[in-house]
Amino acid sequence: MSLFVPKFDESVVVREAEAEVVGRAPTTVRLLADSSATGGALSTQRVTLTAGADGAAPHWHDNSAEMFFLLDGAADILSGDDVLTAGPGDLVVVPPGKPHAFAAVPGADADLLIVLTPGVERFEYFRHLRRIALGEATRESLLEVQELYDNHFLRSAAWDARRREAEDPGETV
Repeated sequence: MSLFVPKFDESVVVREAEAEVVGRAPTTVRLLADSSATGGALSTQRVTLTAGADGAAPHWHDNSAEMFFLLDGAADILSGDDVLTAGPGDLVVVPPGKPHAFAAVPGADADLLIVLTPGVERFEYFRHLRRIALGEATRESLLEVQELYDNHFLRSAAWDARRREAEDPGETV
C-alpha cells in the first residue's frame, strides 16, 4: 500500500457565497475545492439536481475513488452493475476503475456532496460541461479530454434500464 501525503499549508475554507456555480436547474454544480487547493488530497463539489434530473453519465476514474454523500432528497447511483437508491445521510464510495453514475430519483430532488480522492483538477471539466450546455462546444469534445480529467465514459445496460424506467415507470419491458 502506498501512502499519499498531500502538500498544502493553509486550511481550505470555501464559503457558500464564494463558491463558483456552474449551470442552473435542473443541474447546478458548486465548485468547492480543486486538487490544486488541497495539495492533491481531493477535489470536491456540491451537485444539486431537480425533479429526477441526470447528474453524470456512466464513467470511471483510473486513479481516484469517488464519494457521494446525499445531503438531501433521493438519488440513484450506479456502482458497477448495481443501481442503488440513496437517501439523506447515505454514503457511497466507488473505488477507482469501477463504473458509476448518478441522477435524482424521478419526482425527487437530490443534493449531493461529491469528493474525488486523490484529487484531480476538475473545475475546468465542469466549465467544459457548461460550454457544451451553452452550445459553445460539442458533446464529442468530452472524448478529447477524458485522459486529462481521468473521466472515461462507457455504456451501462443497468443504468440505461433504470433511466428508461425513470422516464416511463408504467411501461414494462
